[in-house]
Amino acid sequence: MIQIKHVKKKFNNIEVLKDISLNIDDGEIFGIIGQSGAGKSTLLRCINGLESYDSGTILVDDQEVNIRDKKNLRNLQKRMGMIFQSFNLLERLDVYQNVALPLKFWNIKTNTKETQKKIMNLIRLVGLEDKLHAKPRELSGGQKQRVAIARALVLDPEFLLCDEATSALDPEITKEILALLQRINKELGITIIVVTHQMEVVKQICQKVAFLSDGRMLAAGSPEHLFVWPKETEIRNFLREESDKLPTSGVNIKLFFFGEGNHKPIVTQMARELGKDFNICWAKLEDFREDVYGSLVLNFDEKDLEDVCSFLDKNNVTWEVIE
Repeated sequence: MIQIKHVKKKFNNIEVLKDISLNIDDGEIFGIIGQSGAGKSTLLRCINGLESYDSGTILVDDQEVNIRDKKNLRNLQKRMGMIFQSFNLLERLDVYQNVALPLKFWNIKTNTKETQKKIMNLIRLVGLEDKLHAKPRELSGGQKQRVAIARALVLDPEFLLCDEATSALDPEITKEILALLQRINKELGITIIVVTHQMEVVKQICQKVAFLSDGRMLAAGSPEHLFVWPKETEIRNFLREESDKLPTSGVNIKLFFFGEGNHKPIVTQMARELGKDFNICWAKLEDFREDVYGSLVLNFDEKDLEDVCSFLDKNNVTWEVIE
């Protein structure tokens, strides 16, 4: 487990992390999301000791991340693989040599049969066995990121830290890289922390997510609940909710659908049971990993509000009136 407790950090006089606290459990894929400048990458760099923090505590399995304790920090960083947006491959090295590079930094022999087999298995895992001796300039963006992922895994890390790892890739390649990360999480049991500003990344792979804005953590929880039913204005603005286009007459009520609630014909049941007409004026469906979640806005006569609310409560539907 990674525990972050009341972490604060300044660059000069600018406070970039403002009392951040969250837990990341073993074996999960955890997302840290927010706009550019929210403090996401700084927090990630504090977790693996590339940046110091001014106050608070970061613990990895009860061991503090402390850049002044060089020996323990080095051992801790060995447990963490890092993937960057810019890939950070060495142009003079081929795919095999780039993957093997961290072993040389740690003075681990790369010419043994066991080590060679390990490197080849990682290259196969990321699907690049046919590019074994290709240089980075001969690879596409997605292929470069696959090399970077294999390189990050070569020291058998327990944690994989991804800093905007798909931001430079097109949507189709992004899906492929995210599917690869899911496979790594499932087959190797590696905890993955994903820093991103892309909602599609969070929806596809993250089990939990923390939303950062201006150095503050606004909310944390499952992405389904956090983004389908956002309560904070900053999150609503980030998601670009379209409530400003709703009718100005009557009552607008938003229904939220989670899990089993997705499969019930609530609107048609309500129309039949109450004998009322409803105008469906806005809807959004989101694909979160293995299920679809969403929200729906209905408009109706104000005199029907009490009956509608009673029906929704009776059927355990989450709702709110949009003023």
